[in-house]
Amino acid sequence: MSLFAPLPDSRAAMRDRTRPLADRMRPASLDEFVGQEHILAPGKPLRLQIERDDPGSILFWGPPGVGKTTLAKIIARVTKADFIEFSAVLAGIKEIKQVMADAQKAREMGTRTIIFVDEIHRFNKAQQDAFLPYVENGSIRLIGATTENPSFEVISALLSRCRVYVLNPLTENQIVSLLQRALADNERGLGNLHITAPENVLRTIAQYSDGDARSAYNVLEIAAATVAEKKQSEITSEIVADAMQRKLLRYDKAGEEHYNLISALHKSVRNSDPDAALYWLVRMLEAGEDPMYLARRIVRMAVEDIGLASPQALAVTLAARDAFDFLGHPEGDLALAQAVVYLALAPKSNAVYTAYCDAQQDVATTSADPVPLHLRNAPTGLMKAIGYGKGYQYAHDLESKVADMQCLPDNLKDRSYYHPTNEGYERELQKRMEEIKKALNK
Repeated sequence: MSLFAPLPDSRAAMRDRTRPLADRMRPASLDEFVGQEHILAPGKPLRLQIERDDPGSILFWGPPGVGKTTLAKIIARVTKADFIEFSAVLAGIKEIKQVMADAQKAREMGTRTIIFVDEIHRFNKAQQDAFLPYVENGSIRLIGATTENPSFEVISALLSRCRVYVLNPLTENQIVSLLQRALADNERGLGNLHITAPENVLRTIAQYSDGDARSAYNVLEIAAATVAEKKQSEITSEIVADAMQRKLLRYDKAGEEHYNLISALHKSVRNSDPDAALYWLVRMLEAGEDPMYLARRIVRMAVEDIGLASPQALAVTLAARDAFDFLGHPEGDLALAQAVVYLALAPKSNAVYTAYCDAQQDVATTSADPVPLHLRNAPTGLMKAIGYGKGYQYAHDLESKVADMQCLPDNLKDRSYYHPTNEGYERELQKRMEEIKKALNK
């Protein structure tokens, strides 16, 4: 079979009932395409690029099932280019170079070639490098699809030669409209089965799919097959529940979504929003995040964002960690939830955190002056003779319990790091610092 065979999803192929519903219902034109109006509506950048037949290379970045592969095939069809699809999981450098050489020959004969690379983030640097000269000299038009942030996963040389379009999850209404279209389509969809589904049932599927049209089509296809087998005519909520089984949340514990969700949890706690904090915690736990990772991050929140405004916060979070370690999943999840709610409602202060950062900055940027002699111990006679410990005042022997004594090195003697806020227990600490200052002024 030629590398430059026509696109397989012609109308005849789309009617092939052995193919999955999601593949049969794949839009063949921009008019059929649903979603991504921010780049595909009239006058929007991708629409203009397609209509102008702009040969520039493209990266589509978005979650699964939002139309990345479909758009690549539509572009190839509209621009009358040969379409070669690579899987980053299966192709190696040898295959890439062979196809690039064939594409270059085809270009010399006046044929344009679009190379579509699904999951381009899975290609290593050497494999991505292999595309560069052919993208640069125009032998191919590269269209890559990725669910990962291309800033981190695509080499900068290739990234700079591509336009990046961000694709969004489909809305609930958009997925419902796609499912209704599939139920009504006699040629490619399920119309020949004469099956109906109430809108609330289709909305249940849409909610389950998390903006992923492919996932929604798969559930609808299983549900329709069940209805046909039972010789019924309507898809019910019970049938859909059986088809869905358990919702699998979109989550990559090693990818960007992991960092997005933990960021949302941390910032919800910082903003004193217990409802949002609980939601993000449950999202991560239900998606399979390591609970002990969450426990560590929750402890971090206690010391970074609550600090001494509520000294109990650290004890609460450490107790939650120990409780989870003792109880395990799922009982221990509640301990983490309790800690998150406590942190969200606790008074907030980052005074200790900023004080630490300021001290860290001084350590990094100032000279490491010696410890003042009066603060040094003098375990030997020689050390005592040269002044170690001379002038040291034992605070417990003083009526004020505070000695007027320099404790920082000379180059930082007037430096102040910790500035308590007026939140929670730090109000008391602020009063104590004022008392210390008064004692030193006597």
